[in-house]
Amino acid sequence: MTPAAEHAAGAVVVGAFPLPAGKWFRAHEHPRHQLAWATRGVLGVRVDDDTWVLPPTRALWIPAGTVHRTGAPRDAVFHSLYLDPTRCPLDWPMPVAVAVGELLAHLLAHLGRDDLGPDARQRAEAVVLDLLRPLPDTPITVPEPVDDRARAVAALLLADPADSRTLEALARAVGTSRRTLSRLFVRDTGMSFDRWRTQLRLRAALPLLADGRPVAQAAHAVGYATPSAFLAAFRRTVGTTPRQYLRHADVPAPRTAARAPATARLPAGGPPSPTTPSTT
Repeated sequence: MTPAAEHAAGAVVVGAFPLPAGKWFRAHEHPRHQLAWATRGVLGVRVDDDTWVLPPTRALWIPAGTVHRTGAPRDAVFHSLYLDPTRCPLDWPMPVAVAVGELLAHLLAHLGRDDLGPDARQRAEAVVLDLLRPLPDTPITVPEPVDDRARAVAALLLADPADSRTLEALARAVGTSRRTLSRLFVRDTGMSFDRWRTQLRLRAALPLLADGRPVAQAAHAVGYATPSAFLAAFRRTVGTTPRQYLRHADVPAPRTAARAPATARLPAGGPPSPTTPSTT
């Protein structure tokens, strides 16, 4: 990890961390606002029941004090920018996805340098803040059921999102009735079983799409019979198309941002906090 350093405009840059597929940090929070970004691969961020899947073309603004988990649905290199809430003009109270174009990617890499003077750093930070624009799409919400029978069904579908069994067949598998299972999902998750399964399938499909899999292949992998049915569900749920979600995905991250420092180590608990590196 490169040393975290606080600068005139309140930004703190942390070195890049390699995250292997399947690695998730435990729930934690930071005293500063965080911009979480994958310079390579796919980054996942979960806040309560909401999940953001982030290819290198997008980052997530996480407000100070927000309890979250960060991980990698696919191998990734994780990069963070931290901002002092008392000196940052942005005050978004909720997590917000932002687009990362070529200019913003290069500026984030620029801020990782150790040889920037205070004036140069302050100018770069100001441009970064000016480039942060919220994206119109929404996170994917997959609430966890409480009842043991509904949890058992959720576990089956988490293990295999393409499982095509009907609600009635799944109910039989866990020893209950279709009507009861339907009622449990509404009560525990606030959504119908069909909607819950759609959310789960789309969450599973996003890392595949970010990896460059064709829409038809990703759709089939998570249980959709046709690409058109998948595309309709994606637009209805996420608020955009996969192509728009991943636009500019061919813009490579700068080498200086994507290359982890030689001393970088994966923290045991979570990404290091600028003020308490050993506990978060």
